[in-house]
Amino acid sequence: MTYTECINYLYNSLPVYQRTGAAAYKANLDNTIALMKQLDNPEKKFKSIHVAGTNGKGSVSHTLASIYQEAGYKTGLYTSPHLKDFRERIRINGQKVSQKFVIAFTEKHKAFFEKLQPSFFEMTVAMAFLYFAQEQVDMAIIEVGMGGRLDSTNVITPQLSIITNISYDHTQFLGNTLADIAREKGGIIKQNIPVIIGETQAETTSVFKQMAAEKQAPIIFADQLFQTEKIKTDLKSDGFWMYFNVKSNDETFNKTFVSPLAGTYQLNNLKTIFAACQVLWKKKLPEKHIKNGIKNCIDNTGFMGRWQVLQQSPLCIADTGHNQAGIKHVTEQIAQIPCETLHVVLSMVNDKDIKQILLLLPQHAKYYFCKANIPRGLDPYILRDEAKAFNLQGKVYRSIKRAYSAAKRTAGKNDLVIVGGSNFTVAEVV
Repeated sequence: MTYTECINYLYNSLPVYQRTGAAAYKANLDNTIALMKQLDNPEKKFKSIHVAGTNGKGSVSHTLASIYQEAGYKTGLYTSPHLKDFRERIRINGQKVSQKFVIAFTEKHKAFFEKLQPSFFEMTVAMAFLYFAQEQVDMAIIEVGMGGRLDSTNVITPQLSIITNISYDHTQFLGNTLADIAREKGGIIKQNIPVIIGETQAETTSVFKQMAAEKQAPIIFADQLFQTEKIKTDLKSDGFWMYFNVKSNDETFNKTFVSPLAGTYQLNNLKTIFAACQVLWKKKLPEKHIKNGIKNCIDNTGFMGRWQVLQQSPLCIADTGHNQAGIKHVTEQIAQIPCETLHVVLSMVNDKDIKQILLLLPQHAKYYFCKANIPRGLDPYILRDEAKAFNLQGKVYRSIKRAYSAAKRTAGKNDLVIVGGSNFTVAEVV
């Protein structure tokens, strides 16, 4: 196989949730356990940190990986979905898994895949875990795909479990209340393994405390340990940079840092990151490694799509926020940027509660409705018609690239162009 043939085979022969949705979802770990057995249980051969949550798990995972790299560890990073290249999902010290490994893995286990019929995600997890085991990483940061309890990544026994926050997303699988969603995500809590909860929330705190008690797992709420405050945001030639202060609630730690992940919503993620570092380094916070890890996160890990500046005149920004909480943070961030006219390039997937998201979007903007080039993409005419009910006005375009080009042509130099609505919207412009 060539690499292209290999990727086409994986996409076309295995159910892919990101593309097809519910048909690819497997509500048990049976296939993953079978894959691990076939591969001689690679998940037991490396240390790991497990990261779940509705929003922020990608930022937390990438930043922790960057911190470990700065501290001199050989660091694995597994995330999903990818934006441009399948190999983004599996990295060691920021370097994507080689095409050669992807091909060799697929060819060697193709017959077993065809017999077992795993999902694309199950196969990807197996590939990542085997790669990390063979490469003998010192630490692997493993991001949950969806939920936690039944997620394929949930066969590891990590050094630390992290749940960033709970909001409404994937409710058809995870439940219709925040407590139900918390129970699914809390499924990553392991016996005697500490767990960090990023945000104290009235609806979920008791759920997590009960689940942790049942597993005798020490539980830490990050926002009860650390406070973060934005000092300023600067737009430089390579994008936005956020200067912020972090202090511990017992006032034993009070420092200033800078981050290329400049969305204000990152302040919550940073509390989680500092709490994780305090647990992992037994309260001796390695300030130099944390500072450099945060500052060099994008360079170290190749992270994309979080308040990412695409160009500066007119200012064009892409963000992957795609659920109620994510969109709320994006709109709050938009409000902090002065502009004459706001242009929003918007596409969404067809299994979201789009009305709850449209309700949050600014009415004063010009909208460019479009569809990502995936089966799950929502018909842009349906999106436009739904948006009208919320006084969101705009035109339909045949593709995201056409919509983005039209927004750039229309926008004046003092205007702002935002591209978002899903990971797949952003993937086509970054």
